Amino acid sequence: MKFTAVSAAACFLVSQALGAINISQPSLSSKITLPATFKPPQVFKNANLVHVISLEKNFAKESINVLIENTSTEPQDEYFLPFMRGQVKNVGGIEVKDRKDASLLGFSVEAVEFDRQSDTQYYRIRLPTPLPVKGQQTLGISFYLLNAFAPLPTAIEQSDKQYLVYHFSAYCPSVYPTLKQKTEVKFPSSDIPDYTRIAGSGETKEFPQKQGSKLTYGPFLEVPAGAVSPVTVRYEFTKPVTHVSELERDVEVSHWGGNIAFEERYTLHNQGANLSSQFNRVKWAQSQYFNPQTYALKEMKFPLRIGSKDAYFTDAIGNVSTSRFRSNRREAVLELKPRYPVFGGWKYPFTIGWNADSRHFLRKQSGDSYLLNVPFIEGPKQSEGISFERIQIRVFLPEGAENVRFYTNIPGSAITHYTVDLQKIYLDTIGRTVLTIKAKNLADDFRDRDLVVSYDYSIAASLRKPLIVFASTMAVFVGMWVVSKVNVKFSTT
Repeated sequence: MKFTAVSAAACFLVSQALGAINISQPSLSSKITLPATFKPPQVFKNANLVHVISLEKNFAKESINVLIENTSTEPQDEYFLPFMRGQVKNVGGIEVKDRKDASLLGFSVEAVEFDRQSDTQYYRIRLPTPLPVKGQQTLGISFYLLNAFAPLPTAIEQSDKQYLVYHFSAYCPSVYPTLKQKTEVKFPSSDIPDYTRIAGSGETKEFPQKQGSKLTYGPFLEVPAGAVSPVTVRYEFTKPVTHVSELERDVEVSHWGGNIAFEERYTLHNQGANLSSQFNRVKWAQSQYFNPQTYALKEMKFPLRIGSKDAYFTDAIGNVSTSRFRSNRREAVLELKPRYPVFGGWKYPFTIGWNADSRHFLRKQSGDSYLLNVPFIEGPKQSEGISFERIQIRVFLPEGAENVRFYTNIPGSAITHYTVDLQKIYLDTIGRTVLTIKAKNLADDFRDRDLVVSYDYSIAASLRKPLIVFASTMAVFVGMWVVSKVNVKFSTT
């Protein structure tokens, strides 16, 4: 897709909605510090709450749809979301919106730092406008939990089914009283051999109610603030639990070559059950004729932007021949197979890269200003999903690029650090401008989010490298000519 005026305008609107970040500062902090004695003030109540937990992929996605009401005597704009201390490091992608008005923007989410020894930690949600006394607003809160599952049993045969265990509370954790709520849990299949049963209410004698691949706990009435009801579920997940502990993504912009070069380096793990016996390659090869479901990762598919070219794939040993790249007017897809099936507990580091025409991503604005629009993350697209723990994105801009700013619709709480530096590579003099962004705890649901980088690049800066190359070449020729005129003969007289 070409970077048209319409897409550029859309990126500009997104940037205005999310706010521009000037990277003149060396770091970014998404935490606020409060006194160690802090407790969220009881200024809200949850009139109605629906908690949805999706375990259909290899990460947990939780959604909280809640109707909040201001019960204080003053307008309020701070709503607190609690997490257990062990969960905080695995929480990511927190987003908040108004369920009744999707166009309402301005919700901000920040981690609260007050007492690291406390069992409960908080995120603060700031509403776009203070909620008046007795006013109500319907919030849609969504987030992801990485590293949330444990296989049970922890070791199985390579042809066995895999089962995972997940722990949560039937009462949605909240620092405010809730008048009515229920929790729905969605699974990838109806094979759920074990789950916690609790006493029901009214005509329902026991919770949960099971309908196919879904369990429903509740409805519960008059749940006090801070109440919990521990639940454990064990369910079938005969797919790889694919987790990327580290992703390094480089985007190199070349104005003279009209090219954008992408390279991604993955440290990939399968967090599923370990093998209980030694891997049998013969048995594995025989089973592939029937193409059974397996918890081993045996192939990956990378959908790239249309027009991508020159794709490559290597691992720690070298080039891998079991890959296929096809690119046409409708699609660009890189399909690859790891050198070996990646079973639970195994690791597979590898690198992919490709080139693309810069006109699909880069647009010149007025004067010397340019706008670059690339995906924040891409990566493989698998039916079971992929989670990313640590992400580092480096955007190599042309030598002499100035006034660098970036905008992204990735949740702000996911971005932990950003810098702008100079780095010397081929034939550079002062060094290329490099924007580095670090993020954490994202799922592949964010793979289509944008990273928009604006910068100034003058004509003088663009001519620096060719002029230096020309001058250097001429200096070499002149030097050779001077040397050739020197008389190095020895006289015998």
